[in-house]
Amino acid sequence: MLSMKKWFLKLTIFSFSLLLVTISHSQSGIIKGNANDGLTNEPIIFANVVLVGTTIGTNTDENGYFEFTDLEPGIYDVQISYIGYKSITITEQQVQNNRPTTVNFSLESDAQQLEEVTIKADAFKKPVESPVSLRTIGVTEIKRRPGGNRDISRVIQSLPGVTSSVSFRNDLIIRGGAPNENRFYLDDVEVPNINHFATQGASGGPAGIINVDFVKEVDFYSGAFPANRGNALSSVFQFRQKDGRNDRLGFTATVGATDLGATLEGPIGEKTTFLFSARRSYLQFLFEAIGLPFLPIYNDFQAKVKYKPNNKEEWTFIGLGAIDNFELNLDAEPTESNLYILENIPVNNQWNYTNGIVYKRYSDKGYTTFVLSRNMLNNEAFKYTNNDDSSEDNLLLRYKSQEIENKLRVEHKERVGLYNLIYGAGTEFVKYNNSTQNKIFTSSGPQDINYTSDINFVKYYGFGQISREYLESRLVLSLGLRMDGYSYSSDMSNPLDHLSPRLSASYRLNENWSLNANAGIYYQSPPYTVLGYKEENVLVNKENNVKLIRASHIVTGLEWNTSQSSRITLEGYYKHYSEYPFLLRDNISLANLGGDFGIVGNEPVLSTGKGRTFGAEFLFQQRLYKGFYGILAYTYGHSQFEDASAEFIPSAWDSRHILNTTIGKQFKKNWEAGINLRVQSGLPITPAAEDASLVENWDRNNAAYPDYSRINSLRGDAFAALDFRVDKKWFFDKWSLNLYLDIQNFVLSNASSTTLILDRPLDSEGNPIGDGIIENPNDPIDEQRYLLKSVEDSATVTTPSIGVVISI
Repeated sequence: MLSMKKWFLKLTIFSFSLLLVTISHSQSGIIKGNANDGLTNEPIIFANVVLVGTTIGTNTDENGYFEFTDLEPGIYDVQISYIGYKSITITEQQVQNNRPTTVNFSLESDAQQLEEVTIKADAFKKPVESPVSLRTIGVTEIKRRPGGNRDISRVIQSLPGVTSSVSFRNDLIIRGGAPNENRFYLDDVEVPNINHFATQGASGGPAGIINVDFVKEVDFYSGAFPANRGNALSSVFQFRQKDGRNDRLGFTATVGATDLGATLEGPIGEKTTFLFSARRSYLQFLFEAIGLPFLPIYNDFQAKVKYKPNNKEEWTFIGLGAIDNFELNLDAEPTESNLYILENIPVNNQWNYTNGIVYKRYSDKGYTTFVLSRNMLNNEAFKYTNNDDSSEDNLLLRYKSQEIENKLRVEHKERVGLYNLIYGAGTEFVKYNNSTQNKIFTSSGPQDINYTSDINFVKYYGFGQISREYLESRLVLSLGLRMDGYSYSSDMSNPLDHLSPRLSASYRLNENWSLNANAGIYYQSPPYTVLGYKEENVLVNKENNVKLIRASHIVTGLEWNTSQSSRITLEGYYKHYSEYPFLLRDNISLANLGGDFGIVGNEPVLSTGKGRTFGAEFLFQQRLYKGFYGILAYTYGHSQFEDASAEFIPSAWDSRHILNTTIGKQFKKNWEAGINLRVQSGLPITPAAEDASLVENWDRNNAAYPDYSRINSLRGDAFAALDFRVDKKWFFDKWSLNLYLDIQNFVLSNASSTTLILDRPLDSEGNPIGDGIIENPNDPIDEQRYLLKSVEDSATVTTPSIGVVISI
């Protein structure tokens, strides 16, 4: 590892030195865009548009169009104002010489602002439906975040209320909820998972699928979910993608820490634009070269096509897909560590896709959105004893499963007098199949799981939300209602049994301070692995009357928006869970699982579990101001779910203290540097079972199994890690170059964990001799055990990487 670090450092110094001699001083950047009414899409004529912090300004023309030319490359904030509409500032727009920067404004009418007043446009979004627990992240923030590796999931971990599990995974644990409680939308199309090597039944994985070059901004809701976004208990993510450029073809090539990527964009005629990208990992070559026992190979593809025949209609096609293969390197050096991994990890092949069409139709009062989409996951895994597949007698695991969803959603938004209305309905046709052969060992002894399942059912739902401002816009109230039903069973079929009311309120104390609050009830489906589980050809969990999971939220907050593009928020939250799946095989709540590879929920359950999470969050967020930007986020929280005795105990995500600090500075000549500090108290740990050394267990599981009678009774060490990043950009007439060095997980205090492995005899070089298995002579013949020993695993590994982004 040390030699690799030296190689990275030498290459970085050489590359920086080589490119320093080719600095360009061209100044031909362009910002252009349109201003339209957010409900009718009619152009806003003669609106005032300015570049904040400069003396540069202009007005929109009769088509709502504006343009700034001859700009020096850099980052700009663009602000628009017009009488009768709320002023908007779109922050941190990157301007380059080789392509125009498009900034489109969708303005919201302000019936109470009918005469000219002093302009104050907040740098932070605050919709009336969700005035609390909403954070918006721009693409510039995502790309430059130290340690983020241009991965949106990793950037989110800098925000309050977000717990991280281990450094190499992107599990999103929001306010103490499980990783399966999050929902993702890409330009209004729901995407079940945004990570490679997804954990089926949850949402995590080691690397993100979404290409950041497509992203315009991300809205992250950790509470106060709007009524048109359902089936979520902990968070909702809305990714808004940019449109392809409409002037000419453009190309971007990226070399990141783990993959190579290419993006192509441009016009197709006068009314259509497109974006397309493909990426492929190169980690498998590096891992094989340095002798690691596993080879992760991933590919992803992303596409967007936008067609606007006129200003009253627009069509958008969204495509996202991934192909993931997790292979074993059987030629790796047979060290103790490598043998443990090779014996434990299955071969896994996955692919998934989401395709969707979004049609928007504008009228004089509002607009209607139609969303038609289909998504599919194919997940396969197998494992043989000693990785010997010459005989089926050696089979330990053969798993194949598919999840298919076909979705239609219609929603309408309009303004009636002083009221904003959103209402709509939707339906989904779901197909799920599963074929499982698995030999396992648990506290109940050896078990052979062997079943096939093939189910389908229909989801249906309706929603509505009404909002209004009072007291000269000082008070904003929003009331929403949603109902969901599933044809899966009589326990889920009645939408009136799943009414989800929600109420939001925001009161502006003065120009800078406001009080915000939300209360709501939310429902979510158990994983399809739970719904489709069978024993003796019977849907066991359907017979067990499995239900939708329910969570009740209460959130209050105080917000201070300064005049320097920064804000401070303090929020308190409480969530109460009921009807959570309780796993009968392991006697634990499903809420404790999902933070590792594999499958979650493939077993019998009862909908009897309860849980609660509560805490407080502090956030200071500074947008780019005089060259500086930063985030300071602190969370104090508890996450508790019931054990087998119906007692509340810490869940696997009960991290009491989380501190994240990001500080960055832009320097002259397009240099930029930033650091990110992460400090987190240790997560609970479940110890290994005392009989984990039994031969029968090890021959089936190839690892110690957890003693769930003592679930989360131990706690890991706290950890602190520092990420560092430095960027240098060059802007030429026809192309631009971004070179960066990113050092992830420079460990200040390492959180290590203990793993039990077989205690094998070693040769003089430390490699195991033969099969190396020693049977403990002190055990009776009918209960043979292996000798085991503990080894420490580091939860964080320092990873230096160089990135190159070329845009033409």
